[in-house]
Amino acid sequence: MDALDYEIVELDMGQGGKKMDILIEFITGRIKTKRISQDGIGVESYDDGAIIPLPDQSIDLVLTTDSYTVSPLFFRGGNIGDLAAAGTINDLLMMGARPIAMTLALVIREGLKFSELDKVITTIVDITEKYNIGIVAGDTKVMPIGSMDEAGLIINTTGLGEVPSGLRITDSSLQPNDVIISTGTLGDHGFAMLVTREGIELETDLQSDVASLLPLIQPILKFRVHAMKDPTRGGLTGVLTEWARKSNVSIWIDEASIPISEDVKIVSDIFGIDPLNVSCEGKAIIAVHPEDAEQVIKLLKSHQLGLNASVIGQVKSTRKGQVLLKTAIGGHRILDKPVGEPIPRVC
Repeated sequence: MDALDYEIVELDMGQGGKKMDILIEFITGRIKTKRISQDGIGVESYDDGAIIPLPDQSIDLVLTTDSYTVSPLFFRGGNIGDLAAAGTINDLLMMGARPIAMTLALVIREGLKFSELDKVITTIVDITEKYNIGIVAGDTKVMPIGSMDEAGLIINTTGLGEVPSGLRITDSSLQPNDVIISTGTLGDHGFAMLVTREGIELETDLQSDVASLLPLIQPILKFRVHAMKDPTRGGLTGVLTEWARKSNVSIWIDEASIPISEDVKIVSDIFGIDPLNVSCEGKAIIAVHPEDAEQVIKLLKSHQLGLNASVIGQVKSTRKGQVLLKTAIGGHRILDKPVGEPIPRVC
């Protein structure tokens, strides 16, 4: 199906699954200039950002942008400010870039408490200052009551980074025999948002995993990392299905090796939602050369953010474009990209 099969834009079209692909293809199909350099990467690649080579220099610029519409603004383990700052940093990192600067645009609903706005801005500033990232431009709008929902705040950011030419990381660079690594447990953010939103009292310590991955990822960039992605909308399944298609390979995953916390398993069972399709905001999925995998795992596990890092699968040249999951009982099933994020408004 394509956009012409629909009369209106539907909510699922913003949730990171197959329906969102329809909306994105509708928009990008109408953009004529999709990149500004033949050697660069633009919107046509559907990566985390654009790559702009600088003439006569050995550095490429990486540019990424994102909007955050999370509801509620404050949740177990963080707030919308954490998502905006960490999400921007992580998108740059996933392309191999060193984050340099970001912009900050706010759409505020009339009536939002200054105390809440202060907490959000302070969170963003604390994170960007910690990693020496400048907030160099921005914009602010205030909307009347009734024009926005009860969350009361939308944030847009644009991130700027740099990567040495030849060391860029993209979704289409996986190689057969690459090892697939998860830096930690999956599904924590989406399920923490669900529990917060529904006001459910559970005997669980489940928290969002939202975090900047800069100190975790930068040390491993000296190895042969072929692809990286933070599994936000669409979760692990979304990442792997995109990789398999873009790189024209198959990816074989072992269900027993996928790190999932007991808290996530409990909430997953209650709501009947597959954690492999649920958003993370402080994890990365990495494809690395098999000879470097052991050293990468060792480095990841040496950091607090990577204590649960695990090898979860391998890339193969057969059955191109497919993702296959070896189940706990020994069989295999094909993982298909979800229609949409099963828990909306989580980022």
